[in-house]
Formats: sequence, structure tokens, C-alpha cells
Amino acid sequence: MVLIIDDLGYHHGIGMDMVALPGKVNLAVLPHTPYSTKLARAGHLAGKEIMLHAPMSNSGGMPLGPGGLTPTLSEAAFTRTLEEDIDAIPHVRGINNHMGSELTTMPQQMAWVMETLLRRELYFVDSRTSPRTIAGKTADQFAVPYLSRSVFLDNEATKDAIGRQFRALVSRAEHKGLAVGIGHPYAATADYLRTALPALRCRGIRLALVSEVLQESGDLPDTAAPPLDDYSPASEPDFNTVLGHISLGLGNRVLPEVEDTGSENGIGSAQGNTFYQMIQVTHSP
Repeated sequence: MVLIIDDLGYHHGIGMDMVALPGKVNLAVLPHTPYSTKLARAGHLAGKEIMLHAPMSNSGGMPLGPGGLTPTLSEAAFTRTLEEDIDAIPHVRGINNHMGSELTTMPQQMAWVMETLLRRELYFVDSRTSPRTIAGKTADQFAVPYLSRSVFLDNEATKDAIGRQFRALVSRAEHKGLAVGIGHPYAATADYLRTALPALRCRGIRLALVSEVLQESGDLPDTAAPPLDDYSPASEPDFNTVLGHISLGLGNRVLPEVEDTGSENGIGSAQGNTFYQMIQVTHSP
């Protein structure tokens, strides 16, 4: 099972709660935010994997925050912005999209993203905020290792709702062999995961870093995988976020996709504007 916590960087307290979660959790940090650097470094020291949560334009025209990637940018400005976003987060191993229901459907812009990731030797996780996303397909074309979300855990940030989504994530992992979930920095999410993650071993489920899954699939060389004891922390966002992610792909093979709808909801702020996403890995032959 791959678990990603999005939207970190705006709040220190809840961010550190996510850093302190037990096991191999992946932390996606928003660039140029008040606590992005501190949380990324803390997460790395805690053995978590650090990702850039790259802001990408959405179909609703909602604000992206600093470091946003939009179709109005020239190729040079687009690439420069993405490079600066990557450089702003210490210990980055890959990126996933924040919002992006517009940008992830655009062939030219997604090609620019993948060219940059290929050059920087980073992977991509498609949050799948649009059913029309071509991010995974484009990553495959550029030979960029990738995964895609299957299920969001906390579109509804209540204990019961998170529990239902988490059980769906566990069930998919058991039946498909791999499941990727995306959650957000909500107090309810942290509370639930603090208890639920240690219990996974009793179900025979292994919590994994994105790079480990990609390495095992042959998408990343052994040298790209962090040590098993290499952990890291993260923080949460402080502004209204619009998120939605849905599929999963890895380099050149394909696993069945998860049936879960995503959404880009501009709701909540600081401590809890996040969603759970499950991801599957795809690899085309």
C-alpha cells in the first residue's frame, strides 16, 4: 500500500503530526510555503519520502498559490517555475499534482513537465483530478516512472468516512496487490491513521514508499531507492485547497484502475483541506 499525504507546508503543527505517522508514508509538500523546507527536512529525517506537490491550473479557475503552473506561461517560464518549485523542497524524489484538473489534460504542458522530470530523474504521481487526465500516458511516453491515484481517503474528513475509504484502500491492496491512497492534513485523518497504519501488518499489507514500488517494478534503478531506514516528515497547508486525484501508473506496465471519483474542492484551510487518494500502478508493455 502506498499512502501519500498532500498539501503540506502551510501549518507546522498538523504537518508534524503527519511526519510522526508510523511507517513508510509519502509526504507531498507545497512549494514556497511557510513551513515547506522545515517539514520536508523533518520528514526526510523521519524516514518519510518527500515529494513536491506541484500546483497546476484547475478547470474552476481557483487560485493555486505560489509556484503555480498554468497554460498561459511560455515554455521557458513554465519550465523555470517547475524547476524553482522542485528546488524549493529539500530531498524531493518525485512530484504529484495539486489541483490540475485543467493542466493534466493538456498535451503540450504535460510534455514540458515530463521533460523536466526526466532531466531531473524524478517520478510522477498522477492525482487524477480529472477523468480526462493524460498525465500517466505522457509520463509513459517520456519513460518517466509514474503512479496514479485510485482513492481519496478524506474527501469527507470525519472518522466514519475516512474509515470507509481506508477499508476500501485495504481491500484493493489485498485483491489487486497494490493500492495507493491520498490523504490530507486534517486532524481527523492524522488521528485515524495513527491507529490504523500499525494494524496493516496483521492483514499482511506492507506500507511502501513510492520509490520502492517503482524500483520493484523495474522503473527505478536500485540506486534510486532510499535506504529502508530513511524516513521524513511534512506539514499541512494554510489556504483553501482544491484537490482531486484518481489513477495510477508506473513506467511501462498496467494494473487495473480503482473506481473512485476524485474532486477538486476548494474547502477548508490550514488543518484539514486534504483528500485521500488511492493509486494503482500502470505499466504499458
